Amino acid sequence: MTSPAPGSAAHSAHRKATALAFAAAVGGFLFGFDSSVINGAVDAIEGQFDLNSTVTGLVVAIALLGCALGAWSGGKLADRWGRTHVMVLGAVLFFVSSILSAIAWSAWDLAIWRFMAGVGIGIASVIAPAYIAEIAPAAMRGRLGSLQQLAITVGIFAALLSDQILATAAGSAANELWFGWEAWRWMFLVAVVPAAVYGILALRMPESPRYLVTKGRDDEARSVLASVLGPDEHPDDRIGEIRRSIAVDEENAELGSLRGDRFGLKPIVWVGIVMAIFQQFVGINVIFYYSTTLWQAVGFDESQAFLVSTITAVTNVAVTFIAIALIDKVGRRPLLLIGSAGMAVSLGLMAVCFTQATGSGESISLPDPWSIIALVAANAFVVFFGATWGPLMWVLLGEMFPNRIRAAALGVGAAANWIANFAITLTFPPMLDTFGPAIPYLMYAVFAVLSFFFVLGKIPETKGVELEDMAGEAYKRA
Repeated sequence: MTSPAPGSAAHSAHRKATALAFAAAVGGFLFGFDSSVINGAVDAIEGQFDLNSTVTGLVVAIALLGCALGAWSGGKLADRWGRTHVMVLGAVLFFVSSILSAIAWSAWDLAIWRFMAGVGIGIASVIAPAYIAEIAPAAMRGRLGSLQQLAITVGIFAALLSDQILATAAGSAANELWFGWEAWRWMFLVAVVPAAVYGILALRMPESPRYLVTKGRDDEARSVLASVLGPDEHPDDRIGEIRRSIAVDEENAELGSLRGDRFGLKPIVWVGIVMAIFQQFVGINVIFYYSTTLWQAVGFDESQAFLVSTITAVTNVAVTFIAIALIDKVGRRPLLLIGSAGMAVSLGLMAVCFTQATGSGESISLPDPWSIIALVAANAFVVFFGATWGPLMWVLLGEMFPNRIRAAALGVGAAANWIANFAITLTFPPMLDTFGPAIPYLMYAVFAVLSFFFVLGKIPETKGVELEDMAGEAYKRA
């Protein structure tokens, strides 16, 4: 497909769709920022409140449980209130929780505010891909859907950078910075800026045309469709297609219920859940949450940890552009298969390398050439994940479900993703202590192999398929 000429009506419509996708993807920025901002503050919090490792782990991980709740409830609320209203709710929750986290007086109230932040992030993680899929032209939907993951990676980098700037300015995250507040408190407070931006943008964004049609608001849906599709598309025809797809959904399911004959759910819902779990079970967050042990094992000094983490974060941002460039040309399934194979090989190499390690815990080390191989394999893993499974899972969750169940099914899939994230985050440290790094990385490699065969058998190719035609594609393969 050739791009429309600059200045043409089609070009203007595509720019409008792109602008709305960028605005929705700010929720992904909050997602990435929140998941990383705690990393710079955790040691200072542990010292200030005199916490043991168990309570510290709870404060760090409890936000992930809030994310699961927010994702699960966000899909249902989006079907009831609309996509943009739920975006505003997520922004408000994150805004308020950022302020309350900054003024926390104990570990327990901080855990509550972190849980609240998680609910807001979980909501944003569901609404952004659903909204982008529903306003994007089919030929651009993959590229625009990938903006969610790009925003997540930029948010991770922004959190690392702001944490470092604040900690450096104060001399340490535990030291006072401004107005008698420690630097770690300012790390949380900085998050009010993107939260406010997200809320303001959500108030100005038009509602999803698919949601408007389900509520009988055809005139509003016609206006939105005309602004994002271009002159070659006829809004009335598209509204008719949406209505027909909703009618088909209702004929095949009780008012778009997720319930079905496969362990209580529709087969396509299970496909989304398993795909979301695989995205975490390959161990990507082990690289981001527990990278210090790996970097020290291959010879980096602890003082260089920020530099190495920054390089990894920048790599993660950069490779997302590969997905944006290829997703609407190559398709979803080929990229996922390449990603699964690449992750399996790189994780397998890391497992082999760590069988040669000496020492234990933070004193583990790797001799040459295994240290270099492990470092290259770890970054190759980030490249394969960031260019494929990272963005594509969110794109597929946003587009693979039939219209009537999209938001609710996406919510269930995203909740499964957050719970899997929590499980991996919580289980890696005890596995590392018990077995060393080789066994966990081997386990993640096995999950990468399993994900390859799962894609072959169950993931539908949705490149260029209109959302209104998605039911046939999805159910045919599931």
